[in-house]
Order: sequence, then C-alpha cells, then structure tokens
Amino acid sequence: MESSLSAGAYPVARLVAPTVHAHFEHHIEGGRRRGLEPVASVPDVAAIEELIGAAFWASLRREEGYVPRISLAWLTPGEVADPMILADPLPLDPAMLARVAPAVERAGIHLGVSRDGDGLRVWGTTSVIPRFCFVLEVAAPGLLVIKHHRGEESGKFINVAVLEGDQIKVVDEHASSLPDCPDLVTSMLGFPSPVTWASSVNVLVQLAVSMRAHGRGGALLVVPADSDAWRASIVQPIRYAVSPAYSALAGLMEERPDAPRHLQQAAMGRAIDGIAGLTAVDGAAILTDRHELLAFGAKIARRKGSAQVEQVTVTEPIQGGVASVLHPTQLGGTRHLSAAQFVHDQRDGIALVASQDGRFTVFAWSPCEAMVHAHRVEALLV
Repeated sequence: MESSLSAGAYPVARLVAPTVHAHFEHHIEGGRRRGLEPVASVPDVAAIEELIGAAFWASLRREEGYVPRISLAWLTPGEVADPMILADPLPLDPAMLARVAPAVERAGIHLGVSRDGDGLRVWGTTSVIPRFCFVLEVAAPGLLVIKHHRGEESGKFINVAVLEGDQIKVVDEHASSLPDCPDLVTSMLGFPSPVTWASSVNVLVQLAVSMRAHGRGGALLVVPADSDAWRASIVQPIRYAVSPAYSALAGLMEERPDAPRHLQQAAMGRAIDGIAGLTAVDGAAILTDRHELLAFGAKIARRKGSAQVEQVTVTEPIQGGVASVLHPTQLGGTRHLSAAQFVHDQRDGIALVASQDGRFTVFAWSPCEAMVHAHRVEALLV
C-alpha cells in the first residue's frame, strides 16, 4: 500500500521555508517600491513548505524509468500572457508531479501553481513568468533549486537556495561585496551590482555552466590577451595549441544591431558549448580575456623559480559559510592543485575548475590575503 507523503515528512522544507519567504518578500516588495512591473506575488510560508515537500518526494520517484525534471512556478494564470490552463486543476502531490514531468521537462516550461481554496493546485503551464517569480526546480533525485527570474530578456535566473537531501545552502546575496570577490562570482550571484548579464564577464558564467553540464570535469584558464607571461606556467610544446587563435566567440561578443537577437543567442550558445567541451580533454583549455581560444589539453607546470603553492583560502557564497585555509588537493586532487599553482604564479589570470561530481571552483589571486582564493560556486550553477 502506497502511503501519502506530505511536506511535513521532509523536515528541510519546514526549516528553510521562513528564510525563503523572507527573501521573496524583500525583493518583491522592493521591486514594487521601485516601480518595476510586472512583479510576482509572494508565496506564503505554508505554500513554500508544501511546494518543497511535494517536489522533493517527486524527485525520488520514477515514471517509466525516467527521473522527473520539473519546474514549479508560484503564480496565477492572470499574472502571465498566454498560459495553458487545464480544465481541471491537478492536486499538488508527488505522484502527479512525476506523471506530468515528461510534458514539462524542457527548459523554460513551468508548471503553474497557486492556492485553490484550502489547497495548492497545478493549474497549467507557462513559459513566461514575471520578475522575482518563485521557481522551484527538481534538478536531480533529492536535489532542488529555489530561484527567481532576473527580469531581463536573457531569461536568466538567480539561485536563492539549493536543497540536497538534508543539506540546506542559502545563497548569501551580500557575498559579492566582500573584498577581492571576482566579477565572475559577483555576476553568478546576480544580485544588484555593477556587473550585468550584458557584460563580457558573463560569457565566463555561461562557460562555467556548460563546463559543469558535460560532467567530465575540466579546467579553463583565462589569461590577458596582451601578455604571453602565462606560457611560463605551461608545459611546452602545447599538444593542442590553436593557431591562429580561435576567435568565433570573440566575434559574437561584438554588437550586431542588425542580427536577430534569438539567432545571436543561439550562435553564442553553440560557441560556448564548443569551447566548454574542450575542457573535458585532459589538461586545461586556455582563453584570453578577449574570448579567443589559444589551446586546450594544456599541461600546467610550476613557473621556474616559483614556490610550490601550499595553501589557499576557500569560501562559498552561502549564509553561514566561513572561510577556511586548505591545501589545494583537499578541494579535489591534481586538477585543483595545478589550477591553484597557475593562479599563484600568474596573478592576473583566473582558473575555472569543474569536478566530475558537480563541484565548481573559481581560483583567483587575492591581494588582500596575499594568497590564492578558491571560490566554491556550484550552488550558483545548479
């Protein structure tokens, strides 16, 4: 006999719901005060708890052998244009979510959820959501991501919290104000900052997402375009050097007002995935800060006369996170050690490292700490 599982059976839902509610209330009310339209409605604490519980148990089910991939959005049909509305709304329960998951597993399609009487109901689907809309995504079995829309045409989202089993990671939206926080990490956080998704640094964000997605692990070194100093930290000759530098991505970064936006975005996505795929080759891909590919499969070596890197500062942009000082190998092995050594020797470069288990680290030199700073950012990329 199959028992009914409620949000109460998943304690994490009750623990995190008040914090998530406070986040959305702050940003939605702030958006209204600033005259931003349209903005979403705020889900109450009980609704957040019920949504998380139903999504968690749905993530552990299988429908015809497939793992459910679901995106739930808190809104009513009247808050969006051209919603698909069901004649009979569906109850919000794990079994139902697993059954309808195949219809909404493609990116950009959300199940709309709102309160109907005393309970929550799935009223249909939408591919358009308002600014700050509460979105809950089932990313993998037991792995949920709470996010909201940036309100930009790019369709990008800001991660608010990542829940995995009994682990809760609430993103610290003030982390980008810390000294030496790289623009790349600031952009991943997505909260108000001088960095926007229109700036070139966000190509690196998209590369990071694509690197993590291929699941093989990899490293990307970003070096100054006007200097060859980085070569002193790479074993010569480079097996897979690119000559001339591959500049397709750099070309796509140039403003082209006459080109349709959707075609530009599609071309950019293909170029980014192509370069990210090269990071799966043993070694590191090398990209200039002008987005020109110089090599892939490059072997990192300690620069002649340089000391061996022995420790790095490690932080993660989540609430309650504290900095620690570790040996680079404690982050994931030789790939992380070599990336830390590269940044230690080439302080105007950065290194992006994806692990096969989904962890992602950005290595950058910290002048304040006078050592390599390892930013653990997988909570921002899920």
